[in-house]
Parts: sequence; C-alpha cells; structure tokens
Amino acid sequence: MSLRPPQPETPARDAFTIHRAPVAGDLRLAYLREGVGGYPLVLVHGYPETKRIWWRNIRPLVEAGFEVIVPDLRGYGDSDLSDDDAYDLTLYSRDIYALVHDVLGHDRCGLLAGDVGGVVTCDMANRFPGFVDRMIFFNSVAPMVPERLEWYTERGLSLMMLEHGPTGDYRIRQGRDWKQLMEDLDTPARRRRWVRDFYEHRLLASPGSFEEDDFDFHVEPFEDLRRLAAGWAPYQLEYGRPMSEPPLLAQPVEVPTLILYGPDDQVVPKDFAKRCEIAFPNRVGPLIVPECGHFLQWERADVLNEVAKYFFSGLAAP
Repeated sequence: MSLRPPQPETPARDAFTIHRAPVAGDLRLAYLREGVGGYPLVLVHGYPETKRIWWRNIRPLVEAGFEVIVPDLRGYGDSDLSDDDAYDLTLYSRDIYALVHDVLGHDRCGLLAGDVGGVVTCDMANRFPGFVDRMIFFNSVAPMVPERLEWYTERGLSLMMLEHGPTGDYRIRQGRDWKQLMEDLDTPARRRRWVRDFYEHRLLASPGSFEEDDFDFHVEPFEDLRRLAAGWAPYQLEYGRPMSEPPLLAQPVEVPTLILYGPDDQVVPKDFAKRCEIAFPNRVGPLIVPECGHFLQWERADVLNEVAKYFFSGLAAP
C-alpha cells in the first residue's frame, strides 16, 4: 500500500479529443483544447514526455474555469515529424506561439512547464513581449544572467546552465553518441526500456510515483525510433547541432513566475532553486514540493493543480 499522498484520478487514454493544426508550413502540432472560453493556460511538456504527462491536470484546471491547451512539441506524440530534421528550442517556442496566438486566437496566456518545456516557455516569455501574463516553472534549467557574473561567483555557482551529474550519462549518449544509440535501440522493447528508465531507474522521480500502467502510458509514444530520436535534438545542441536561432535564455525572465521544485529529482542540480532567484526577478518562491521529483505535474498533481488555480486567478478570459 502506497503511503504517498493520493493523486487526482488519471483519465482514460481516450478521455480528450486530439486536434491538429499547421504551425510552420505544413508541419502540424497535435494538441488538446478543453474548457474553451476560459482564461487560456498552456501546458508544455519536456523529454521524455508528451502531452500525456499533463493528464492529471487537465480536468481540474478546466473545472476551475480555465481553457487548457496541451500541445505535443514537434516530433513528439501525435505531432508531425520535421521533414528536414529541424528541432531546437526556438522552433518549439515559435510553434507553440503560432498555435496559441495565430491558430487559437489568444493574445495572452499563462504557461506551465518543466524540463525542456520550461526552457521553451522562458524563451516564449522573452521572445513575445506581452503574450505571457504569468508562468509556473519547475525542475528545468533556469536562464542565465551573464552580466551578473559576480552574483554567481559569490555563491559558488558556475555559468554552465546544466552540468553533467552522476545520473546524466544519457545526455552524452543522446547528444554526442546518438547514432550509436539509435543502433543500440533497435527494437520497440529496447526503446521502451530506455524511456522507462527515466521514470524509474534514473532517479528523476520520487520512488513510487509511477505504477505499471503509468509506465506503459508514458513510454508507448516513444516506440517509434524516429520520434524517440527527435526528442534528443536539444541534447545534441551541446555537440554542434545547428540551430535555427539562439534561444533567449541569457537574460532574466521578467514575467511573474511561480517557481516550484521537486527535491527528489536526482538529475536537475540541487542549485536549481538558487539559480531561479536571479533568473526570475518577479517570482513567487522557490517553493519546495515534498515527495516529488522531476515529473511534478504528475507526481504531485494535487499540489500543482491547486497552486495553479490561485496563481492564475483574476486573469480575465479573452
């Protein structure tokens, strides 16, 4: 019997309607859109995640009166693969802006994200002034503020955005040695095992956060080798992969931001919360969420859903 706090019920796999819309030429993003007419909240996943990581958050936020928009990043889940292998943080950012602003017609929104999605939302906040009202940011990589080098030095922090830790060997394999990794993951079973390890043995999540059905739910979209490899693109940027343009991450994010941190995460460095203090000058927190690791929106959906209701309250629907 689990002693973890009870979590909201996980909806069935087919609980929500999947929509698709072109955002960059013929490339289409798949997305969920529930609660149309409320203030728009955009939930952005990371790696190795898809929109499914937000399954426990959608209905509670819709019931609170929000319009909830949950895209798959290009190459992930049900979204299109890029015909020309174009994947980077800025492209993800522009895709989501095109979906929410150009396709769905929202001039403003709130953002919730962690992991790669957190970095993407930081770029969005800086790239599209006035578009993002507020953000919730957790277990990701905080933007850097290079002109404040002395702030980092005084606190014994480097200007590296994310250092390789003892459980971060996957960053090298997916970034530098990705071709060999593709050869090694030559069956659906091996690909499933690779992704499952992130939810289980790689110590990202708090122990007991995922049950057998949960593993299967989150791993299934990555059986396709092309989709699994597409998710490695951000890791390859460190090893010379060309990018469309640099993401806007070497500056603070001025948008009001609630910082949450799941401390059981053994991949995001323990200095995450400290780095957020300079990266987000208009912040609430950092707030520590107990019995939680990297996948905060799933592991402690009970906490995230409630704080989101308060943090985004008072924002007018379009």
